[in-house]
Amino acid sequence: MTALSKEQPTSDVPAIEVSQLHKYYGDNEVLKGIDFRVDAGQVVCVIGPSGSGKSTLLRCVNRLEDPTSGRILVEGIDITDPETDLDAVRSRIGMVFQQFNLFPHMTVLKNLCLAQQKVLKRSRAEAVEVARLNLAKVGLAERENAYPAHLSGGQQQRVAIARALSMNPDMMLFDEPTSALDPELVGDVLAIMKDLATEGMTMMVVTHEMGFAREVGDKVVFMDGGVIVEEGTPAAVLGDPQNERTKSFLSKVL
Repeated sequence: MTALSKEQPTSDVPAIEVSQLHKYYGDNEVLKGIDFRVDAGQVVCVIGPSGSGKSTLLRCVNRLEDPTSGRILVEGIDITDPETDLDAVRSRIGMVFQQFNLFPHMTVLKNLCLAQQKVLKRSRAEAVEVARLNLAKVGLAERENAYPAHLSGGQQQRVAIARALSMNPDMMLFDEPTSALDPELVGDVLAIMKDLATEGMTMMVVTHEMGFAREVGDKVVFMDGGVIVEEGTPAAVLGDPQNERTKSFLSKVL
């Protein structure tokens, strides 16, 4: 169990279930038959060296990348089925990237309101109310009229998290959310993510932050060479790894 106090999951249907997932780029097989599961309310941290397939796996879960073969179920819905309404499924999934992907010509508030109005068809008044609640949640209520260029990297990433939360997602995907930040800014972003975990948000996090994985994760998955080499509790994978490749990787990063 995580070191944090979390609300208990209420659903027996996995939030994310991946079966025999393969992904090729030309002749290069990046994912080699991945089987993977995230239960509702879990925080799963995916670690591993660069080029191991971590981010590709995450992007396949949101269908930002098209799998070559295999199945991906999100809350029981097969998103690899051509008949599935991907936009409807994506509306349940918040995504936070390495780069913040904010619109530079829009204020913070407008960045948070745009998708709410376009996708969820909320009125401007409702979108603003939700946006302000989430800006307060990430500690940036006073910056709603700022433009992204006037914010630090850590503030921009917190805005990106608030934007994702404003869509009321069932789960959040984080693709190395602190890797582009100066070291002194990392803590603020991780603190927001810890708060979300405490509230029971389902999260899949690709990260190099081993302290976060140890403290917040319910499960740690170590990937290398397009396969899952080892998975288990943080105490098991980080504290007592069984695979030699996992041991070698952790000896360099811990």
